[in-house]
Amino acid sequence: MSFSSEVKDELYKVLGKNRHCLIAELGVFIHAYGRVSADESGCLNLVISTEHEGIARKCFTLLEKTFNIDVGVLREDRNFVLDVRGDENVASILSAVKMWNRETKEFSRTETVSDMLTAHSCCKRAFLRAAFIQCGSVSDPEKDYHLEFACQSPEAAEKVIKVLRDFEIDAKSVLRKKYFVVYIKEGSSVVEALNVLGAHVSLMNLENSRILKEIANNVNRKVNCEAANLLKSVNAANSQLDDIRLIAEKIGLDALPPQLREMAEIRLAYPDAPLKDLGGYLSPPIGKSGVNHRLRKLSETADGLRG
Repeated sequence: MSFSSEVKDELYKVLGKNRHCLIAELGVFIHAYGRVSADESGCLNLVISTEHEGIARKCFTLLEKTFNIDVGVLREDRNFVLDVRGDENVASILSAVKMWNRETKEFSRTETVSDMLTAHSCCKRAFLRAAFIQCGSVSDPEKDYHLEFACQSPEAAEKVIKVLRDFEIDAKSVLRKKYFVVYIKEGSSVVEALNVLGAHVSLMNLENSRILKEIANNVNRKVNCEAANLLKSVNAANSQLDDIRLIAEKIGLDALPPQLREMAEIRLAYPDAPLKDLGGYLSPPIGKSGVNHRLRKLSETADGLRG
């Protein structure tokens, strides 16, 4: 199962505590999947049709808890169909989700759900939760940090961005094929978005993945740094040995001042030793900076001979 599926499975079970939160969430699903028709007798039917069983179950629960009415459930081909019958029931539901024209007594669908459904902070969370279930996805945190909503219209995308920014979550949008995609990329922003949605178990799984990835990155950085330092030391030692051999060939080590001659002999005797250890082999012993100074003098001497 993908990480997106895990998040949605968790969100199917999350319900707002207040009636207006349930209505805000239901409004998103009716806007996306709802239609109204009349039977032969002229009685209104509200039909919510979706191929996702989890969404159908969620809508059934929201309708039952919010309006306490009978909801018919059918299976047509690949779709799960919820059917609410009766003028009063349909009008009551659509009025609540702000999709009912009281004058014409007709279903009124705009480009996005009404701002009146997201007046409270808890309703904004419910709206985002339903929007993610309906058109959202999130990448596997072991690979990347990316959460997005694939909206059908620019107005719907702007609505999602506006609500996300109410929670100080920075989101951007891009046109991808026929969808207006709202996306979040930074790991901390994805974590905050999951928290707002109410996907707390998935949030913890993502955080655990982030911690393990950060540990691995730190280890890799240290290993790479140590490898680079070791390579640098090896190259420096080889260069020092080349300088000393050149001096020995051109003028002989006996031509050097006593301190430099001793340094050259010790380096030849211990070609792999670090500077700190080389200083301990001298008589009297000297520190790392002193060793570095003498080796630099040998290098200058060799450079003069090369010139």
